[in-house]
Amino acid sequence: MGIFRLDPMMVKLIITVLLATFFPAKGAFVPFFSWLTTAAIALLFFMHGAKLSREKIVAGSRHWRLHLWIMFSTFVIFPILGLLLVWWHPVAVGADIYTGFLYLCILPATVQSAIAFTSMAGGNIAAAVCSASASSLLGVFISPLLVSLMMNIHSAVPTDGLAQVGRIMLQLLAPFVLGHLAQRWIGGWVEKHRSLIGKTDQTSILLVVYSAFSEAVVNGIWHRVGVDTLLWILAGSLLLLFIVLAINLSAARLFGFSRPDEITILFCGSKKSLANGVPMANILFPPSVVGIIVLPLMVFHQVQLMVCSFIAQRYKKQNDATEAAHQRAHAKKIEVESQK
Repeated sequence: MGIFRLDPMMVKLIITVLLATFFPAKGAFVPFFSWLTTAAIALLFFMHGAKLSREKIVAGSRHWRLHLWIMFSTFVIFPILGLLLVWWHPVAVGADIYTGFLYLCILPATVQSAIAFTSMAGGNIAAAVCSASASSLLGVFISPLLVSLMMNIHSAVPTDGLAQVGRIMLQLLAPFVLGHLAQRWIGGWVEKHRSLIGKTDQTSILLVVYSAFSEAVVNGIWHRVGVDTLLWILAGSLLLLFIVLAINLSAARLFGFSRPDEITILFCGSKKSLANGVPMANILFPPSVVGIIVLPLMVFHQVQLMVCSFIAQRYKKQNDATEAAHQRAHAKKIEVESQK
């Protein structure tokens, strides 16, 4: 049952939300936290750029059919499912909750967990690194445009796609590119201090969540979101994830992908990035609604970790069993030959 425990990051997120609930940032602290959050996000994307290896990109870029399907899953299938969920509207919860589901559906894939699960399950790691990194980078352009296109139709939240792309390029892409250009000088140091990068990653997300929920608490988020709404977000996240996993698994087998590539498609094509989504929401949406809009993303993040951890362990057990069977067969073959 260990796979169903909350991961440490989710525990920190819950503590941060509680902190913002009882001690929200007010007055002079609001611009201070805004500046601190912007600086932390810039540092985060600078480090991500410095961590990205060109050799790994080249090694994984040859699997164009695999990457094409993963991008299709991330930026076409997911958004279509988000639109269907908004259209279906099965539960009478606030419009901002459905906007949050639609928003998580247009985000890029997560990088770290997609690669980690692919590695655990015995998938194509080089392709996973390439695909997840490309998704994260393309999301800087595609996600805000999809927000503008889809949410101007289905949401009351006003958006301006071109202006948002410009702001995201300045706050997210520019530090990323600078970090990648500096990789030849600082790449070795970054590789040796991966734990520090992870802490920077988590700290920036927690700062954005605290700022967003502080604003949301001031605007009465907990008067609009009750236990029934949170349960619906959990159920909706599970439904969304299982549909996407089923589509990706079916497509991988239909198109004849190898087992390692199937695993890569399954994990890279079903993830949504909390690290990209929370900072981006802070740029894309008015401060008064950011907190409630990222709620589905935060829940989906935990759901995808638990479910994909279970799936990855199943693949690992199957791989270990197959490897053990091959070793027994090889040992038996040697024994038979030695008796001749």
